[in-house]
Amino acid sequence: MSETAPILLSETRGHIRLLTINRPERMNSLSPEMSDALIEAFVEAGADPEVRVIVLTAVGERAFCAGADLKARAQEDAAGRPFQPLLSRVQRYLFEVVYETIKPTIAALNGPAVAGGMELALACDIRVAAEHVTLGLPEAKRGKGAHFANVMLPRMVPPGIAFEMLYLGEYITAQDARQWGLVNRVVPRGEALNEALRMAEAMCENAPVTLRRMKETAVRANGLPVPAALRLNEGISPYTSEDRVEGVRAYVEKRKPVWRGR
Repeated sequence: MSETAPILLSETRGHIRLLTINRPERMNSLSPEMSDALIEAFVEAGADPEVRVIVLTAVGERAFCAGADLKARAQEDAAGRPFQPLLSRVQRYLFEVVYETIKPTIAALNGPAVAGGMELALACDIRVAAEHVTLGLPEAKRGKGAHFANVMLPRMVPPGIAFEMLYLGEYITAQDARQWGLVNRVVPRGEALNEALRMAEAMCENAPVTLRRMKETAVRANGLPVPAALRLNEGISPYTSEDRVEGVRAYVEKRKPVWRGR
């Protein structure tokens, strides 16, 4: 990789924003600069009216993301520089930003997703994994925290499975992750990104107002009592939108709808 190459690549394909982590020489680990770049990219893509789906992947097959850059952290510790907890920093929390992004998000796991890399994948709505991928949270073996996974994993899988993964710090296969619903699809090696893009293209055929409403409501309803969740009215209402009128008209006229996103 060229020393001048961006650590995060961004490409727009129609209504899809493709973000690619580009640190293969460090297992695509999350340096502070990488975290900042990802935060900026997700915020920008979420605000771009032309972007309907965000796909996140990484360069190479050795790792989707190996989590925090522990070599860099060890150097910081050796230099006596204090560690700033994620929730105590000036900038927003990366995994929170990804999770709350108002557009659908897909993680294409081309390689292992470990520690913060698994948390980054969990922050996305959908995960597509190549068949050789492993996932794990080894923070208990490193004296680290796994804060996002501590909160989210017991909501996504049976608590016993979540605690086993957190307490043991062992890795699971893509096939086991599929069994527990942590991965949506397992595909042949080298096909994770292609499958994620196929899914993204299919999503882009649907009404962007509706997709945004589904995402915002699902995220904000998580953990709320049902009566309170049903009273949420997040974002543009599809019920009174131009897209709803167009969708019904296109169905009656037997043609593809032309969405305006409003």
